[in-house]
Amino acid sequence: MNMIDKLQAVEDKFLELESLISDPSVLADMPRWQRFNREHAGLEPIVAAYREYKAVCHAIEDSKAMLDEGIEEDDFRHMVEEELAEQRSRKEQLDNELPVLLLPRDPNDDKNVIVEIRGGVGGEEAALFAGDLFRMYSRYAEAQGWRVSILDSNPTEIGGFKEISFAVEGNGAYSKLKYESGTHRVQRVPVTESGGRIHTSAVTVAVLPEADEVDVDIKAEERECTEDEILNIQSRKTGALINAACVLGTIAGGGSEEQIQAAASFAGLLGLAFQIRDDM
Repeated sequence: MNMIDKLQAVEDKFLELESLISDPSVLADMPRWQRFNREHAGLEPIVAAYREYKAVCHAIEDSKAMLDEGIEEDDFRHMVEEELAEQRSRKEQLDNELPVLLLPRDPNDDKNVIVEIRGGVGGEEAALFAGDLFRMYSRYAEAQGWRVSILDSNPTEIGGFKEISFAVEGNGAYSKLKYESGTHRVQRVPVTESGGRIHTSAVTVAVLPEADEVDVDIKAEERECTEDEILNIQSRKTGALINAACVLGTIAGGGSEEQIQAAASFAGLLGLAFQIRDDM
């Protein structure tokens, strides 16, 4: 199958999906409609480029036919020749772009993402760098029409973040942010430096695609907990949270900021774990 046949198959699939997403039976099944809609949106750039390619090819044939017939007026002939040159140039660009558009895509490319930025080497300056990166990603997301929501953060007093996690929701978010994962380094004179020395600071960035929702149906015969066992779990959950709160209160009375933060994180993780268990 040559490139044109592949592009025509993509356009046929695009038209089929266009019909499906307007079908009332599909609209009644929201997860199915969302899947078809995402697939339709993913094919749209390929179909748009292919349709332009067909239009350019037809325009080239028309311009060549006009020149072959002979044009008496010099100005009109020059205009057609200039248009033909532009059309051939655009066709050459599309000849290079279309094979790239046909390459297999990452199945996660259209998903929302969770981003975590964590300060590394550099202390307060690394925290400031983490804050700069968060603001940069936020502005980029705003320019793309995406929505950013902070999930968790540990800010510093001078406007930075020891760590910050946030969600980015929007079409194609993962495809454009996935390459940001890794270690980022900066060399500059920080605002915390009074002697004018250059500091090297580093942060780590993790970009993860949002997990798909999965429906879990646990049959009655597969459930192992009796009513007494469930009450016992609830009792242990309450006891664990009370113990965590006592530890936090004791440390808060005379502990360091790091100890208080660690105890608070422990209590929060316990609460989250039990919340997940309850949801299940």
